[in-house]
Amino acid sequence: MRILAADIGGTKTLLQVADYHSKRFQLIHEQRFHSAAFDDFHQLLEQFLAEMPTPLSPLHSACLAVAGPVQEQGEQQTASVTNLPWTIDSAHLGEAFNIPKVRLINDFQAIGYGVQTLDKSELYSLQAGAPQLQAPALVIGAGTGLGAGQLIWCQDHYRIIASEYGHADFAPTDTLQIELWQFLRQRLGRVAIESVLSGPGLVNIYQFFCSRQPAAVSWQLQQRLSTGDSAAAISEYAQEHQDSLACQALALLVSIYGAQAGNLALVSLAQGGVYIAGGIAPKILGQLSGGDFIKSFNNKGKMSHLMEKFPVAVVMDPKVGLRGAAFVATLHKTSDPDAS
Repeated sequence: MRILAADIGGTKTLLQVADYHSKRFQLIHEQRFHSAAFDDFHQLLEQFLAEMPTPLSPLHSACLAVAGPVQEQGEQQTASVTNLPWTIDSAHLGEAFNIPKVRLINDFQAIGYGVQTLDKSELYSLQAGAPQLQAPALVIGAGTGLGAGQLIWCQDHYRIIASEYGHADFAPTDTLQIELWQFLRQRLGRVAIESVLSGPGLVNIYQFFCSRQPAAVSWQLQQRLSTGDSAAAISEYAQEHQDSLACQALALLVSIYGAQAGNLALVSLAQGGVYIAGGIAPKILGQLSGGDFIKSFNNKGKMSHLMEKFPVAVVMDPKVGLRGAAFVATLHKTSDPDAS
């Protein structure tokens, strides 16, 4: 069967057409797009299919992983992309592009399916823990926003439960984080977790340190912030130039990241594993492996001994969500990936 898979995010969209036979994929075409360059997903998909290097054979099935909540109405799903003015409708896409089966899933559902296809070489261990077979697992990842999902064992595979955890309230854990919360509360009103734990969150944290230490502000970095990807610039100046405020900002983000991943691991009792996904983690691997992440992850009072048993690993494959979407596209029933 020929399938279409997509991983749709606020920053980038990955698309893939592949043939699936005997539990193996043969890639036909794959392309990356800057999401904001398009008015809607329909326009993007039209361009992707028009640029196929070979004539397009009929598509049998499609699965689109969407960075945003997915609403179910029987066999039909609709989704609004959180950081884009896009609304996607599975029935309309199927009709417009002559695809018999179209399925929309949350992007972290897709990552949850994708991590089940990874081998050890595609993971970077932060804590070995004591993994339990078929125990609940967890995916969490910061990028343009913050996403998370739980993996619950169901008969012979993990079922993925999506969430919108990034929009929960940020709870500071020490005096510095309380000051950060107060700074952002004045600017934003409500401080969500992804206001501090995401690419834009890193920018917010950096601006907080600039307000505390104006004499230490680097004019070179300020110029970079006005001309490109602000979060990438702060990360670069922290890792390559040892800029004082950028280093402090990145260190605080890492500490917050560990604490929030630990909170979700407690909720899930994720002794099957905690997978750190998203675009940020592989780019700051040195900081994540430096000890502060796991220290914050395990710092749960009476439950600290339990936290040490949870395996924690960074997902190194940036296409894990696309892999998960491709897997779901191969299932026979599009209304429920776990019903096949």
